[in-house]
Amino acid sequence: MYRQIRGRPTTRKEYMGGVPGLRITQFDLGNRQADFPVALSAVAEERCQILHRALEASRVAANRYIVKRAGRLNYHLKVRIYPHVVVRENKQATGAGADRVSQGMRNAYGKPVGTAARVEPGQKLITIYTTEANVDHARTALKRAKAKLPCPCRIEMETTDK
Repeated sequence: MYRQIRGRPTTRKEYMGGVPGLRITQFDLGNRQADFPVALSAVAEERCQILHRALEASRVAANRYIVKRAGRLNYHLKVRIYPHVVVRENKQATGAGADRVSQGMRNAYGKPVGTAARVEPGQKLITIYTTEANVDHARTALKRAKAKLPCPCRIEMETTDK
């Protein structure tokens, strides 16, 4: 429902009352101090919006898998996008007697229901830095993470020169 990018983004939260809080609790997980030789990234293939709930679900899925397989000190997971755009919804009541409750398209601007990140093709969404021994585990973790995202993604691998 919110995947397509329509219209201008609404980003100034200080002007609107009652924007729900961000669901993403952490953007950096694992061992942040170590230098890892390999980086795997989930890269968006289409232009779309990703809700903060979907981003959090993909982060949790990837982190759970890689912690169990690689261990807490053998990876660094980084969420590389931030949901700035406020998403609004014009709620409609359905069922018996709903015609007396809902107003139809009168004042249909909508109430804020969450935030979303606008993503362009080729933009990195989630990156896992790890060792050569854990590349397969990181690839599977990103595969599980991209299943939770609304846009098609590919996994890119690159070596870091640290």
